[in-house]
Amino acid sequence: MKKYILKNKDELVIQKANKSDALYIIDYLNKVACESDFLTFGEGEMNITLEAEEAFIEDCLKSDNKLFIVAKLNNKIVGVATFMAGAKPRIRHMGELGVSVLKEYWGIGIGNCLMDYLLNWAKETNIIKKVNLRVREDNHSAIKLYEKLGFKKEGIVSRELKIDDKFYSVVLMGLEID
Repeated sequence: MKKYILKNKDELVIQKANKSDALYIIDYLNKVACESDFLTFGEGEMNITLEAEEAFIEDCLKSDNKLFIVAKLNNKIVGVATFMAGAKPRIRHMGELGVSVLKEYWGIGIGNCLMDYLLNWAKETNIIKKVNLRVREDNHSAIKLYEKLGFKKEGIVSRELKIDDKFYSVVLMGLEID
């Protein structure tokens, strides 16, 4: 667990997700899905059972190269981040991150705190040597944050997302961990 002070002076707690968070995480995901078209899932698309969410959390907790964290304000989940690395020896050193924050909490530093926690964890593992992510090409604020953290643009994938019959490209970004 780590505590951060946000731009608005609130105290944010970031910790690894645990099984008791599962129902709250499902509620969070269903809410955040309705708030942004920048995610890979939309409203009504997170059809996950409590048992499946608990199993996913447990898998992350048991793994030395996966991470699932929650950001809490006053014990309410306001953001989550995941890092999923490969199981095979040739790819267990790298994986992809995902991060989201409830819209009402945008702009106060929660995304930055989640990234700080995740990147520090990656360095401390001595396993993770590459962090990858995908970000919608028109999500300029996220791209700016990732670049500030040292991520480099590595390519563009066209037609990666389709929302309301419109296609969107994503930028592939990566950060090498020493």
